[in-house]
Amino acid sequence: MSPDHPPGLDLDRLLGLLERERPGLVNGPLSGRLIEGGRSNLTYAVSDGTSRWVVRRPPLGHVLATAHDMKREHRVISALHPTAVPVPRTLLLCEDEDVLGAPFYVMEFVDGTPYRTADQLLPLGPDRTRDVVLNLVDALVELHAVDPGEAGLADFGRPEGFLDRQLRRWGKQLDASRNRDLPGIDELHATLGRELPRSPAPTVVHGDYRLDNVLIGTDDRIRAILDWEMSTLGDPLTDLGLLVMYSMPLGAPDSPVSTTAEAPGHPSPAELVERYAARSGRDVTGVSWYTAFAWFKLAVILEGIHYRYTLGRTVGRGFDRIGDLVPVFIEHGLTTLQEG
Repeated sequence: MSPDHPPGLDLDRLLGLLERERPGLVNGPLSGRLIEGGRSNLTYAVSDGTSRWVVRRPPLGHVLATAHDMKREHRVISALHPTAVPVPRTLLLCEDEDVLGAPFYVMEFVDGTPYRTADQLLPLGPDRTRDVVLNLVDALVELHAVDPGEAGLADFGRPEGFLDRQLRRWGKQLDASRNRDLPGIDELHATLGRELPRSPAPTVVHGDYRLDNVLIGTDDRIRAILDWEMSTLGDPLTDLGLLVMYSMPLGAPDSPVSTTAEAPGHPSPAELVERYAARSGRDVTGVSWYTAFAWFKLAVILEGIHYRYTLGRTVGRGFDRIGDLVPVFIEHGLTTLQEG
């Protein structure tokens, strides 16, 4: 299939749907390309030569359970668009699998840059890098300030027992991919369970909040927060803990998984936490637990990838080094709890 007709995107059927549902939106034949990045759902940029849009759909060969992701993603983005949270404007949700083979939605195309590594931040210089990362905190504060009821998201999740369910869920994920000895991971899981904090009032949580899941404009401000597939109602400090984790140096040279922490000018984790606390008014004294939980969750995700690699089910470069990172994440999680 040509680059203008990537797998999973039938442009003729998409054009027909848009002409029926949004007459006047499209002016001419469509071309499309897959946008790299993202953990699972597929993202395409589509154009008629004048205007651009984005299509989100589940991965090829998806199982039925993932079909709900599109409706949830479309719902949360649509609900947040009238608020101060920077998200794209949604244009269409299609649950008819005859069009693209899976449910999907269409949203506006937002210009911006996703910064994934410290090297990519280097051209900005220390001052702009600092501003970009602090703006990331400010956008998270805006998200957590949204009243779920007023936004029409009161039933978007089950916040009661959220942390306990999260911990059990990732413990089950670990058991599903456990095929080698991982010193410290059971201790980390058990300690997190014993020291479960009392959650603040629930908010909309993104679930995977980090710098490469947002688009930064030329003014260094956040133009759009993307990848809402893990969003729900729950404990807002889980988003903060993940952001703090991604702002800490891994201490693993040539790692296939990177943080942006080592970019010159990058604020320290303590600065990020202080800014969030000052602007949100929330008590963040227990942030160490949330950061340790983020280390644990990523260790489990990486171990799952390593397990699939040992079974020969991964494609691409760098997977042979993922397994070596898991003990690094476990150690960081244990250290964070001890120092918290």
